[in-house]
Formats: sequence, structure tokens, C-alpha cells
Amino acid sequence: MESPNALARFNMIQQQIRPWNVLDERVLGAMAEIGRERFVPDGYQGLAYADIEVPLANGGHMLPPRVTARMLQALAVQPDERVLEIGTGSGYATACLAALGAQVLSLEIDPEQAEGARARLAELGTERVEIRAADGLAGPIEGGPFDAILLNGALPSDSALDALQSQLALGGRLCCILGEAPVMEAVLITRGGGQDYQREPLFETLAGTLRNAPAREQFVF
Repeated sequence: MESPNALARFNMIQQQIRPWNVLDERVLGAMAEIGRERFVPDGYQGLAYADIEVPLANGGHMLPPRVTARMLQALAVQPDERVLEIGTGSGYATACLAALGAQVLSLEIDPEQAEGARARLAELGTERVEIRAADGLAGPIEGGPFDAILLNGALPSDSALDALQSQLALGGRLCCILGEAPVMEAVLITRGGGQDYQREPLFETLAGTLRNAPAREQFVF
């Protein structure tokens, strides 16, 4: 007989993620493999597979599973690609990226969160992942350029994007959520030749803002 968590994980894939146009079998396989309950705070174990943002200690959030899945599908991470993740949180998306074969550098601004994620991933035997306690929006990150960049949270405005997308390798992809509630949208940015960046809107959603993200400029009349 399947465990309750295994059944909940199956239902998450079939009832939340597939119906939201996530059909990439590699992404589905990674999310079916990883026990999300291991990354959720104790008080939220019953909601590990629910279609909600799960609060983390110190003010962070885990994105809903279907949002993580759509972003991973858009990034189309390939084995051995170098991936920068900003906003490690509990480490769930980090584990998914590693399951897709990426070499992951994940930055978490909160040292306590970073240490907790590091411990969870080590317990699972996750390989080729480095977690740094650092602000991923503070400037260029040592270790680039990156084949893909994933932001696990929202940016209120475009002002941080120039610095982030410049760290992409040619052909690299960046996936993030832009805007402020109630108008927020996930986008995919792909770097062509030189300074050519193409932006593709993906889907509307709501998400917590990354800490230290530049605020949107207010117009004064």
C-alpha cells in the first residue's frame, strides 16, 4: 500500500501540475521523486502537497507546486548545465534542479534558512549543489556565467533584471515573477547574441517578494 505522502505526491502531479500545462516528463519525474513534505515546516506538514504558498520561518515562502513546475519547465534545464538559484528557501526547488541534472549554485539571504536547506539536501544525498548565505540581488555572482537562473520569489520591477540577465551565458534562460499584487506575471528571458535578450510572458500568478528586491518607483504628479 502506498504511503499517504506518496499518494499525495501522485495527486499533486495528476490534479495540479499536469492540468496546468506541465507536460515535460523530466520535470514531472523530478517532482514525483522528491518528497516535498521533507521541505515543509513541521506545522504545515498536512499542506505539503496543497496548491498554496507555504510560509517558511523568517518570512519566506515556498511557491505552490504548480508554479515551481511551470518555471522549471520553462527553464528546460539540461544535465550538467550551470544553474543559479536565488532564494533557496527550504531547498525544494534546489532539489528539483539537481534531480534534473543541473550543477546548482543556490543563494539564500537568510543564513538560518540556508543552513536548514543545506542540511535537508545533505540528508537526501543531493549532489552537485552549493548553497551560499548571500544576497543574490546585491551584484554579480562568482561562478558565472550561468546556463539558467531561477528566482524563487517576485521582483516588484524590472530594475534588478539588467544585472541578473547579464550573468547568463549565450542561450541562457532566466525565469522570474515580476510585478506587485494584484498584477504579477512569470516571464522567461533568453539571451541571444551579445546584449540581445528576448522576453516571453508565461502565466499570471501571485508570489511573495524576494527580500531586498528593489522597490517599484512611485510616480509623483
